[in-house]
Amino acid sequence: MTVLTVRVDSAVERALEYLLSQRVGETRSDVVREAILAAEKAARRARMREESAALAADPKERAAAKLLPAEMAEYSAW
Repeated sequence: MTVLTVRVDSAVERALEYLLSQRVGETRSDVVREAILAAEKAARRARMREESAALAADPKERAAAKLLPAEMAEYSAW
């Protein structure tokens, strides 16, 4: 496991203390790891929303999406 040293300002320190007060038994490291993973998840979701919006705005992609149900009907198990 990598060790990470971070300098924080008073606002971040207050936020960290608040999060620690809400999570009995967890360490600062636990809270920071969870925050980093949550930030990554949020960034990935934002990226997917951007990509989805771009696809939805693309006339060629919309036309291809309209054809998809008919193409998939050929492979229906029912």
